[in-house]
Amino acid sequence: MTSNSNAKIPVTIVTGFLGSGKTTLLRHILGNAEGRRIAVVVNEFGELGIDGDILRGCGIGCEDEDSEGNDREVALYELANGCVCCTVQEEFLPVMLQLAERRGDIDAVLIETSGLALPKPLVQAFQWPDIANIFTVDSVVTVVDGPAAASGQFAANPAQVDVQRRADPNLDHESPLHELFEDQLSAADLVVLNKTDLMDAAARAQVEALVREELPPEVKIVGATEGRLPLALLLGQGRAAETTIHLRESHHDHEEDHDHDEFDSLVIELPPVERDSLIAVLAALVEQHTIYRVKGFVAVPNKPMRLLVQGVGRRFDHHFDRRWRDGEAQRTRLVFIGEDLDEAALRKALEGVAAVPA
Repeated sequence: MTSNSNAKIPVTIVTGFLGSGKTTLLRHILGNAEGRRIAVVVNEFGELGIDGDILRGCGIGCEDEDSEGNDREVALYELANGCVCCTVQEEFLPVMLQLAERRGDIDAVLIETSGLALPKPLVQAFQWPDIANIFTVDSVVTVVDGPAAASGQFAANPAQVDVQRRADPNLDHESPLHELFEDQLSAADLVVLNKTDLMDAAARAQVEALVREELPPEVKIVGATEGRLPLALLLGQGRAAETTIHLRESHHDHEEDHDHDEFDSLVIELPPVERDSLIAVLAALVEQHTIYRVKGFVAVPNKPMRLLVQGVGRRFDHHFDRRWRDGEAQRTRLVFIGEDLDEAALRKALEGVAAVPA
């Protein structure tokens, strides 16, 4: 597939709340690219760019061939210092200028934002003269974690706020997390309601009604499991969203700047730990602390495979994603995102797991 050097390169921005399945959606797109030459920009809030490592673990950006031996052209760029909405000028623009220099080699760009990023400033950045004539925002795809939204996990105090929300929807706006949820929806050209396999009909209807309140009528909501949707639906929408984003109202339109002071992010490293004990301790810590997201790689004693752990609210998923490489340090690294995190208490609880004999 070749690019028309005079045409703008379409950019698809994938946004969504913590753990909604953005990386899984990217994997699906790249695994079914059918010859499209795609550059990927990933971004994560925190000290450890785990999402980029997950993508590399799939062979994206570091392998010359896919699992079937076909040539694959994917460029991976990772923004490591904070959320992309806060570092647009410092990090995002230089990356886009690098991509502009390779415009003849690129058919499309995928940008995965942090779960804490506001999409509107990013879309507006495509109006900058340096890149306005080279790129266009084909669409903003907002991924919603269906089960988490149904249980109110996007809120500062999920169970309590969910009860209040049903009694008085106006109380939603007291939570910065719910404002963020709304802002991500306000910029959407397409909403992917993900993990529908984990929802019954009533929960799905509840979330669709909640989401629909924040969307213009023309924005579609599509259900998905593990982000598996036809690429014709995800790519090639031709929205040129940068030209209309000013019409989308958000909670931060009248602020000089914004910050994420409400959120803490910390990394804890440990030696190999026993899997079941770790998950049990993490589940207990989520109950005791205001933790929104846990993710990381875990070394399990006497296992040649690396364990990938991702938790949103009270739900934890884990699986062995690949073998440890020769010479690679077999260690456990976990990222916690939440509010007022007590690092000493978290570390003490986790070091108890590390002390469990193999």
